[in-house]
Amino acid sequence: MSILAWIVLGLVAGFIASKLVNRSGSGVVLDLLLGIVGAFVGGFLFTRFGAAGVTGLNIYSILVATVGAVVVLFIYHALAGRRAL
Repeated sequence: MSILAWIVLGLVAGFIASKLVNRSGSGVVLDLLLGIVGAFVGGFLFTRFGAAGVTGLNIYSILVATVGAVVVLFIYHALAGRRAL
């Protein structure tokens, strides 16, 4: 996949995941970064469990990246919540 495809996939997955996790979004830049990291995490998790990872710019890859971004967002909010205390 090209860099542009990773950015688009990360933005879509980050947006969907942020709406699922905290309902308001975290901002475009943070959604993009967490979505791209989530695509890598989702691809890693799916291949660990025997499924295909990110295969291109398609619905399945968006699902994989969104699952990974949700995991990343839960970890991010757990760490950011601890710093606020």
